[in-house]
Amino acid sequence: MTAPAAGRTPRRTERELVTAAARHFEARGYTVWVDPDGRDYFDLVARRGDEVGLVEAKVSGGREVLQQALRRRAWGDWVAVVLGSERAARSLATRTEATRAAPIGVGFVRAGVLVELRAPRRWAIEGGVDPFAEVRARFRRVLDLLESGEIPAGTRWDGVVREVRRASRGRGFAEWRLDEALS
Repeated sequence: MTAPAAGRTPRRTERELVTAAARHFEARGYTVWVDPDGRDYFDLVARRGDEVGLVEAKVSGGREVLQQALRRRAWGDWVAVVLGSERAARSLATRTEATRAAPIGVGFVRAGVLVELRAPRRWAIEGGVDPFAEVRARFRRVLDLLESGEIPAGTRWDGVVREVRRASRGRGFAEWRLDEALS
């Protein structure tokens, strides 16, 4: 392995970004789960009381991580993204400032520490009706089961909201949603 060129930051891994985010939110009193579904759908889930936040991380690809964050908003009260470079994070924060994506937190990792450029904010609920209230309630019940140990850490719980069907119309053990028993 060669050393990075002078003035260049060594390439980070997504795991390093998630680890820094986990330390950041744990220090703020959150319980955190890294890859709680066992399928890397959620990079990190942070929970404090009834508040649930989601963190998506990408070494590069600000547009891709932004799309992931917007898709994940149904499950959390807030979403944040962590990028591998300050430049990419600043670009994303600037680009989304006056858009519907403005509540998404944006940060980067420097020397193993998460630097927040924009703190995540709760999603605004238009007209007083939360279209994702049921999904968030089910997700909180799954987190309750994780926290109590009823769902062992590392258990794969594909989809949370939808099930996967095989061509044979049957489902394998790993394809059952864990929230089906809760419904």
